[in-house]
Formats: sequence, structure tokens, C-alpha cells
Amino acid sequence: MEHVTLSELRIQNLRRRFDSVVALEDMTFDVKDGEFFCLLGASSAGKTTTLRAIAGLEELEQGKVHFDGQDVTDAPVQGRGMSMIFQTFALYPHLTVEKNLAHPLERAGVDRSEVRKRVGEVAELLRVTHTLKRKPNTLSGGEQQRVAIGRAIVQRPKLLLLDEPLTNLDAKLRHDMRAEFKRLHRELGMTMLYATPDQLEALTMGERVGVIRDGSVVAIGTPRDLYENPQDTYVAQMVGSPPINFFSATAATDGQINLPFLEAQLPAPGVQSGQPVTLGLRPHDISLVGEGPERSAGFRANIKLTEPLGDVTVIDVNAKDTAMKLVLREEVAAKFKPGDDIQIGFDPADLHVFDGSNGVRLDAG
Repeated sequence: MEHVTLSELRIQNLRRRFDSVVALEDMTFDVKDGEFFCLLGASSAGKTTTLRAIAGLEELEQGKVHFDGQDVTDAPVQGRGMSMIFQTFALYPHLTVEKNLAHPLERAGVDRSEVRKRVGEVAELLRVTHTLKRKPNTLSGGEQQRVAIGRAIVQRPKLLLLDEPLTNLDAKLRHDMRAEFKRLHRELGMTMLYATPDQLEALTMGERVGVIRDGSVVAIGTPRDLYENPQDTYVAQMVGSPPINFFSATAATDGQINLPFLEAQLPAPGVQSGQPVTLGLRPHDISLVGEGPERSAGFRANIKLTEPLGDVTVIDVNAKDTAMKLVLREEVAAKFKPGDDIQIGFDPADLHVFDGSNGVRLDAG
């Protein structure tokens, strides 16, 4: 049996099909011991199936799951040293919170005094001690989520699998629970694998993020790496909010491109004359001329929509029939309204250059 020492969890070449639908295809990635790793992907990309396969709830057609130095691909669910938290809290409605927390330990035959001790510790850690004698349906959404977490960690697993656990919570609770998960990770030192379609969750919680597409991980990196140097247009649009602006262009001469809203050509190293390219520009990299650092690529745009988000405002503009978004501080954006013309610009060095035919990154970044 192969002994794994490089990482706590190693997923190799997983494949899973449901009739003609391919759920996983060559799914491969590693999670380090004690790491908070996020899987980021759209609906039906394969996130849930991946977690279920790791937990032993899916029968694989091929591939291996190594965990804690052992091949657990065919190991029973109960012996893997893992716990999983689902989208639905899956609490027993007829049992008290105390009984819900105790259930996994009682099922495992843990001594009654040890059960009481662990339940008390977990309840205190998750701040639900005051709910122990209540039923789940009397709790708030946040309290129910904490109890679901508690039921998973009371078993002291080495790996916690989290399948979109914040989906059913409102915005304020999601914000609070993101902080709660980071606190638990820091205090428990547990390896966590977190699946989500929400890039804000992935980028604020994950030490590393794996981007999933069509049942495969197509990119892995720190949130900063994926934001600043996306390897293709798919990763670029998955990471960053508001989403990246894309512009189609054709190289006029070697290393130079034209954009319809700019008078001057822009440098594009490595791009050949006549080559179709897709240019990416983050909304945060566009600023008002005179407000940010000196911008060498300046142009006039008309405001179509403003979206105040508190401390910042997203501005939708049109420049010579090209739509794009930029982000301004709220106090600056408040001076403008739809219909106004503004002078904006960007540093050409902030452009991301992708092959127009396959979306693969061309610039070294």
C-alpha cells in the first residue's frame, strides 16, 4: 500500500458517472495537513460528488482516495476519520440539541461520561450551551448551523468535509458563519475541505482554492494567485467580484493591439499580428482620471447604472459601444448619476491577455 507523507488528503484521477452524465472526470488535487482548502465551482460542476466520494458515499469507477497515509478508496464510511456537513442541517427534529450532539458518540459506543464531557466542550466552543435542552425547530438558522457543525466535530475527525454549508442562511448569518469557520479552523487545527459556488466564501476562507469545471479541478492556488494570474478566462471570471471585464480584440501588429474605445495601441508582448485575443481588466483596476495613480490609457465613458454597496459603488459604463464595470469609493461615486460622462483610465500593465480561440493566458503576468 502506498504511504502518503506529502499531504493529509490526496485525490487521484477520480471518475464517477450517472448514466450518461459525467460527474467527475480525472478529479485530482491534494489538501495539506491542517489546511483550509476550498473547492469553488458552479452548480453541477462536481463539488458535492467529490466530497461524497472522499467520504465513501459514492462508488467510483476509477481513482484513489488517500487520507492520513492510507488508501481509503474502499474503506467503510465509519472508519475514515472524517465528518461531513451538508447543505441541509440534517438534524433530528425529535431530539434535543444535547441528544443531537451526543448521537454520533453513542452510536460509536463511547462511554456515557465521555459523551457528556465532549458534548459540553463542543457546545461551549460553538456557543450553543444555552440551547442544549431545546429542539432544533426552536433554534435560529445560525444556531441550527452551529449544532450541525458540533455534531460533526464532536467525533474529533481528522478531516471535516463541508458541502455548501451556508447556502440556506441569510446574508448576515453567512458573513458571521464565515468568521466562525475561520475561528474553528484556527482553534481546532483540523483539516477542512469546503465546497462552495460562492467565490466570496472561497476567497475569504480558503488558504488555497481549487476551481472546478465539468468534474475536474482546472486550477489551484492561493486566492491572490488566482485573482492576479488566472490561467484562463474561466478561472478569471470565477474569481473576483464584480466579475472581470472581457474585451475581444485582434493584434494589429506583433506585440500591439487595438481596443475600440482607445485611440492609442496597447502593448501585448507575445501576441502575433492578426491573432485574436481576449483582454481581461478587473473593475478595481479602472479609476477616474485624476483620482487614482496616473493612468496611461484614458478614455471617456457614459454611466449607465450605479450599484451602491456601502463603502464602494459598482459603476456600469459604456465606452464606444463597449460595456464594462468599475468600482469607485462611495464618496466619489456619489458625485455622479446615470447619463453622466466621466473620464476613466487604467494601467496597461493590469491587462490580462488570453488567447481568443481557447481562452488560455498568453501573458506571463
